Amino acid sequence: MFSDLQNLRRSQIIAWAVAALFILGFIFPLVGAFTGVILATWFIGTQRPLQGFIYLVALNFLLSLVFGWSSFPLTGVLPALDYIGWMLVATILLALPFVFHRLLSPQLSGFVSTLPLPLAAAAVHGMAVLLPSTGAGPRFTIISILFYWFAAIILWLWNSEAPAQHFAVAASYFFSAQLFIVILSFLLSFLGGGPGAHPLYIGSIFGSLCLIAAAALAIWALLHPEKHRIWADQPQAVAQLRSPHTGETLQLVREKSSEFLLSPSGERFPFRDGIPVFLEPADLTGANLKYNELYELIGGFYDDFQRVVLAFRGLDREAWFRTYMDRLEVKSGEAVLETSVGTGLNFKFLPKGVQLSGLDLSPEMLINCQTNLSRWHLEANLVIANAEALPYADSIFDVVFHIGGINVFNDRAKAIREMIRVAKPGSLLLIADETEKHVKSFYETTLGAYFKRRKQPVTPPIDLVPPEMHDINLEELRDGHFYALSFRKPSSAH
Repeated sequence: MFSDLQNLRRSQIIAWAVAALFILGFIFPLVGAFTGVILATWFIGTQRPLQGFIYLVALNFLLSLVFGWSSFPLTGVLPALDYIGWMLVATILLALPFVFHRLLSPQLSGFVSTLPLPLAAAAVHGMAVLLPSTGAGPRFTIISILFYWFAAIILWLWNSEAPAQHFAVAASYFFSAQLFIVILSFLLSFLGGGPGAHPLYIGSIFGSLCLIAAAALAIWALLHPEKHRIWADQPQAVAQLRSPHTGETLQLVREKSSEFLLSPSGERFPFRDGIPVFLEPADLTGANLKYNELYELIGGFYDDFQRVVLAFRGLDREAWFRTYMDRLEVKSGEAVLETSVGTGLNFKFLPKGVQLSGLDLSPEMLINCQTNLSRWHLEANLVIANAEALPYADSIFDVVFHIGGINVFNDRAKAIREMIRVAKPGSLLLIADETEKHVKSFYETTLGAYFKRRKQPVTPPIDLVPPEMHDINLEELRDGHFYALSFRKPSSAH
């Protein structure tokens, strides 16, 4: 017990120390040279590529104007416009490596996934040194590969499920690369005329080599595109689906390279990123619309935000999830459904060999769920749909559970009835969410626009569980900040 407390305190101290380091990065340029690249790499990884690129260019351009105000020409309009134009071009160029990494890294596995960022950075810096107002010297073309690779490795370790095991591998590769770069720089200097060779020559040649390597990675990725789950190969999963509007069975239809689901009455449900869509924009109303907008906004940050908050508080992340997941009755081989699955974090704590299905309103959350499943080597049948109208047949899941979200549903009673409908007789169902205590102490201070001025306080929906259910049990967890409501579907109809 004492050892566990020591480990938690140590992790808490580390979390605050890392946070302080990033704050110092905004003050001291030498520290910021590392932390800034890490933050930019992390940020664009949480966004769609084009959206992240626009945000990154806009932010860096504004910061360049603020911190480079002393160099701003005051001799006329044309010099000022010329300065701003070149600065914008440089900002766009310097943002390209992050976009390249965002597009390519998810398609690469293991340590190789860290390569797109440094290679693209060295290639772009090889060009950027030729432009005015970039702030990059010729030597930085070579040094940049170390800055950017270090950032990519840090993010790779952060996203890894076993960072301690991968740290030694990352360190050995990184320091070996430094030695290689020193030797390569010496060779380029020698070929260019010895120690007195112009650094622009060395930088441009090194940048060209990195450009070739980056292009090779891009070509490989184009020839091996990211594959989404093909529903045509999942006839059992398709057989479970029903129209959420009519309850009709659905048939999978392929047209060229696209798929869609078709009902006998002509309803057509498309796929997005390999996920069937049972939800139209007009279907989202009231609280479902309001809070779905929130999840679409924070979907890319959701997992990391949770990890950081728990680290600052010195809480064990696995124990945090186990407080409710251990209440489920799940056996290998069973069919499990989580409604409002979000980024799929709960799937990690289920037994191996479980048939996973997940549903959410937010496409952004489900895209991040796909990323997590790939990282954990798991597969799940994900759908975009409303938990108040589940697109599944009756009595097909051995386990049905919901963690977080039901507090802000339009119709909680209907969502609970739907969970019961798709669960097999005798199944134990679980619903868990935050209490009013947690909403007031945390959400109202961090996400006030969404949680203040509520019409009524949060209450566990025990009164909405049909009276014919068995073993109804309500518990408060985590010092009253969370509740877990469980009940069992009767084994036979009454």
